[in-house]
Amino acid sequence: MTAQTRPRVVIVGAGFGGLWAARELAGALVDVTLIDRHNYHTFFPLLYQVAAAELEPEDIAHPVRTILRGKKNVRFLMAEVTGVDLEAKVVKTSLGDEPYDYLVLATGSRPHFFGVKGAEEHALRLRALEEGVCIRNHILTRFEHAAALPPEQRAAELHFAIVGGGPTGVEFAGALAELVYGPLKKDFPSLDFGEVSITVIEASDGLLTMLVPKLRAYALRRLKRMGVDVRLKAAVESITADGVHLKDGEFIAARTVVWTAGVGGHPDLKTWGLPVVRGGRVAVKPTLQLSEHAEVYVVGDSAYLEQDGVPLPMVAPTATQQGVAAARNIRRQIAGEQPKPFRYRDLGTLAVIGRNSAAAEVFGRSFSGIVAWFIWLVYHLYALIGFRNRLVVLTSWAWDYLFLERVVRLVLPGDSSDSRPSTGSGRTD
Repeated sequence: MTAQTRPRVVIVGAGFGGLWAARELAGALVDVTLIDRHNYHTFFPLLYQVAAAELEPEDIAHPVRTILRGKKNVRFLMAEVTGVDLEAKVVKTSLGDEPYDYLVLATGSRPHFFGVKGAEEHALRLRALEEGVCIRNHILTRFEHAAALPPEQRAAELHFAIVGGGPTGVEFAGALAELVYGPLKKDFPSLDFGEVSITVIEASDGLLTMLVPKLRAYALRRLKRMGVDVRLKAAVESITADGVHLKDGEFIAARTVVWTAGVGGHPDLKTWGLPVVRGGRVAVKPTLQLSEHAEVYVVGDSAYLEQDGVPLPMVAPTATQQGVAAARNIRRQIAGEQPKPFRYRDLGTLAVIGRNSAAAEVFGRSFSGIVAWFIWLVYHLYALIGFRNRLVVLTSWAWDYLFLERVVRLVLPGDSSDSRPSTGSGRTD
């Protein structure tokens, strides 16, 4: 088979699903084009640490071209995807059309606000690298502003609310508490830290609902010991610039509201004519293909697929496994074989809750405290792409652990203190 007749595979998104699909197709008798509007891959499980001034953004990002170096049949295109013509088999981009024989859509997810009034306008998101920096700038600026205000006006600046008690919300709440009551308390001796409040708002009856009850209770106790106010069974009615209104009539004052309550599929998927179902995700067959287009695969957060009657979780292991599975099915199709159904292998759930503390369900067992924290540490260091990233992250963690200090407390130029991310980052990951 010559290069001119080899099948063309286009992959949209260089996140976990798209990148793993591209790597799996490296060396195969296909020509692969990987498209993303950014030239880097972001390790999203550690994004909250960028927002909490624990890591620099480049510590959790890696150049896509470096990752693909040496993979001669894989080409990277930095462009914005503007549409998909399923009938003509063409992906439309800001740099022109990309025809395909097989297509893998790995467009990632976006915040899902469940119709909460004012959430899109006033809540900070934590789904993109630039948003992590925006939150860091916003939090640090709140303290800078408070230090310059008369004592009677300071409290309003120092109230923080996190909507969502899942892994991201819990991990960010713990990291924020350690930042506030550690380095920032030493940086701002003129402030009364009794006026600082960090509140986690969760609509269900517990945190980390995917874990067993004893780990959920552990996470709750741990956050409370760290000075975090946790509100359970608290449904959000609306969000304003001054705080969060609950459906029971209570108002929680907060100049900073971070939304971690839910995510949905990329909003462009419906525009492109794909069969979107609940949460803005695309319904796929067990083989990850579209029912009407066997040459199109959807993986990761963009795909809606149930296993044993339950939707697959929108987490990185799901995306990586589906990316590999889609690539292998494409190779089977090219070889004249039938694609195989995808079966998710649950590798466990991990959530860190501050120094020496985490909750973990792995290997069929439950762990908490320092043992779970060590498992979390090892897993995330292993999962990071690039030796430099692993070394820098390990060094930053060690510095923080040994000296209770964070060196990334910088308000970078370009973001105002009241900045809010745009309604759509346009990221295809």
